[in-house]
Amino acid sequence: MANLEIRGITKKFNDTTVLSDLNLDVRQGEFFSIVGPSGCGKTTLLRITAGLEFPDSGKILINDTDVTALPPQKRKTGIVFQNYALFPNMTVSENIAYGLEILKTDKSVIKNKIDSVLEIVSLSHKLNNSVTSLSGGEQQRVSLARVIVTEPELILFDEPLSNLDYALRIETRNELKRLQRDAGITSVYVTHDQTEALALSDRIAVLDKGIVQQTGTPHEVYYDPRNSFTAGFIGHANLFDEINSEIIFNVRTGRGKFLALLPEEIRPVKNETDGKGIITDVQFTGFSTEYSVQVNEKIIKTLCATASEAEHLKTGDKVSLNILSVNGENKLRILDK
Repeated sequence: MANLEIRGITKKFNDTTVLSDLNLDVRQGEFFSIVGPSGCGKTTLLRITAGLEFPDSGKILINDTDVTALPPQKRKTGIVFQNYALFPNMTVSENIAYGLEILKTDKSVIKNKIDSVLEIVSLSHKLNNSVTSLSGGEQQRVSLARVIVTEPELILFDEPLSNLDYALRIETRNELKRLQRDAGITSVYVTHDQTEALALSDRIAVLDKGIVQQTGTPHEVYYDPRNSFTAGFIGHANLFDEINSEIIFNVRTGRGKFLALLPEEIRPVKNETDGKGIITDVQFTGFSTEYSVQVNEKIIKTLCATASEAEHLKTGDKVSLNILSVNGENKLRILDK
């Protein structure tokens, strides 16, 4: 059953079409991410779903109810913003209670709901703390608790981790996934971070220029992209046109098609005699090492486990490039543009 149905949504700003006849279904209890580059329309779609913007055409349905013309407070949705949107002059409990007070909920009910949601987000011990005394990750959990406590049918996340440093982002990402599973509330998550979307999602929609390029599980969009845009954006795949694919790998793609290889599917091998590539950059990241290899005018990204033999390569080495098995299978991705 679809909890959220987006039907034929089109939105223009002046003469620019931001969303074009867009259709999506989000299932009950699903964690669904919308990912794409800046300007692709993902935030506009989130705002339309929330009721903060209205489409030029199309419909938004939540649990089979057309909410397209309804204001945000009548849609039974909650929004978690990237800037937390907390009241700095209030305590943790006061921030969480705010939405319930607006709904004129009985005080005894409010207290019970706050106690329950603080248990879920593991912040019971911070009940009376000022939110300004909390860490970024704790503030994000308060922001989520304030949404959960109103028992929405749908939670919308607007790049909620973008303000956190790397270590805290990973920690909060893991916590967010646990909280969403525990609460069981259908969630739509907007982000430009591909790794974040892959780690969190049950399914992902990839947007470009207001058009859905592909929808699928993280595994599907990463290993089985429909086109070169999805391959390049989600997997940072190297794309080889019909000329380069034949010159470098002796693979014929056909006219107008591309060979797509993930960086981890290309292994540079030192070959001072017949190697067609030159190592131009080496970046060590701990577990893995990324090598940039130049062949003619093309720069190719490869990613190797640091424990592999490739770790001995250095800038200036002449190499051959070998294709490793693609997703455990001996097949190549030949994609349309």
